[in-house]
Amino acid sequence: MLAHVTTFTLDGLSSRRIAVEVDLRRGLPAFTIVGRGDAAVRESRERVQTALINAGFQFPQRRITVNLAPAHLRKVGPGFDLATACGVLVASEQLPARELERWAVFGELGLGGELRHCRGVLTVAEGARSARIAGLIVPRECAREAALVDGLAVAGARNLHEVAALLRGEQPAELPPPAVAPRRVSEPDLADVRGHAEAIRAITIAAAGGHNILLSGPPGTGKTMLARRAISVLPPLTREEAIAVTRIHSITGRHVGDGLVEQRPFRAPHHTISASGLVGGGALPAPGEASLAHHGILFLDELSEFSRPALESLRQPLEDGVVAIVRRQRTVTFPTRFQLVASTNPCPCGHAGEDRCRCTDADVARHRRKLSGPLLDRMDLLVHMPRPQADALEQDRGTPSSEVLAAVLDARERQAHRLAGTGLRTNAELTPQLLLELVRADRGAQGVLRDAYAQGTLSARGHGRILRVARTIADLDDSARVREDHVGVALSLRQDNVLDAALPA
Repeated sequence: MLAHVTTFTLDGLSSRRIAVEVDLRRGLPAFTIVGRGDAAVRESRERVQTALINAGFQFPQRRITVNLAPAHLRKVGPGFDLATACGVLVASEQLPARELERWAVFGELGLGGELRHCRGVLTVAEGARSARIAGLIVPRECAREAALVDGLAVAGARNLHEVAALLRGEQPAELPPPAVAPRRVSEPDLADVRGHAEAIRAITIAAAGGHNILLSGPPGTGKTMLARRAISVLPPLTREEAIAVTRIHSITGRHVGDGLVEQRPFRAPHHTISASGLVGGGALPAPGEASLAHHGILFLDELSEFSRPALESLRQPLEDGVVAIVRRQRTVTFPTRFQLVASTNPCPCGHAGEDRCRCTDADVARHRRKLSGPLLDRMDLLVHMPRPQADALEQDRGTPSSEVLAAVLDARERQAHRLAGTGLRTNAELTPQLLLELVRADRGAQGVLRDAYAQGTLSARGHGRILRVARTIADLDDSARVREDHVGVALSLRQDNVLDAALPA
């Protein structure tokens, strides 16, 4: 007898429909799976056979052939276990075939017949809805995640017995009760940062407009401390953004819980990370840190310590908001709409311009060559953070995050009104065409920007970035037009010689 079961496989950040065909016929007992499956798929033969027997079902002593179609598409992961087991039960007439026609199934089997959590359930549910399948059966602990997709019936099962009862009509399709939400850990507050009013102003502008920022200064001045608190002044995720973040974290196995990710991601990879680890890659392309930081912050501490190939791989993600990974004549696209926050020292020892600095000119030159011009040109704000004054450190508290967040939310609301209908969210995402149409600068502002460009200190890309930052500063000031002082502040916060700021004149 031939049975057909519908399931899905993960393909980048999307899912592809897979038809599991199970054929039983007379002959020497054998169990074969074909269709370009990886090791986890091939090993499912032992898991399925043992799970069926231990769960009390009959495993047919016949020649069993399982085909995963389409055959040209590579299948990965243990999510095919449940579909294969259901196919064997239907083909051996232990389950009715008609009810299974309206359900897709997805899940890993334990040897006792229990269903285990699988990564990528949200993406699979979106694929089932797109394929116009009525419902989806998944492990019980994944059911709430799948139910985030509207217009799809979701059933969660603990084991094969519950799946069989559901397909026989003996048990209704129900969702488990919501899990108890873990207590949210309070985010670090900007009030801990003292003596850096200019840097906090720069962080406010960066958060309001989604701009990239580089902090430079001696070690111990608060660069890392400030960067880690930047996440506390970003607006909450919208539902659309939360679904996008949850999808990425679910596929990579980092999603914890049964609901949407509520906090913006903050990723801080170690400086030894490779280029593929940073932007994605591998034999089977997987998202990198840049995609895990989508709609959040990617923090690169000690920027000059990262390898040159890793840093250069960020050029396209920073410019386009996506990265295309090509492997084995396949192209997979991952979203990378993150805000880059980086920190660096002005020299290897970090004390350039001080008597205790022992770095030679060659050491300093070698240190700064690690940061290429094209990469620095993609940073909107370049801010020097000197050592704070002693009296500033004695203050009780600095500027609280709640105060900065209120200003950021007001500025974001003005941007949302201006960008309505464009599909964009922040000033940093403005295209050159929209920059001309939507950013209204008065004559004084245009003159200042023209003079700065004529001096040769700005590239054409830098010219546009200054205008975007000036638009954000105007939004923070609740100004309809970009004025001369807004452009002046934007220019002062883009110091091309920021790495030289600590050197003596």
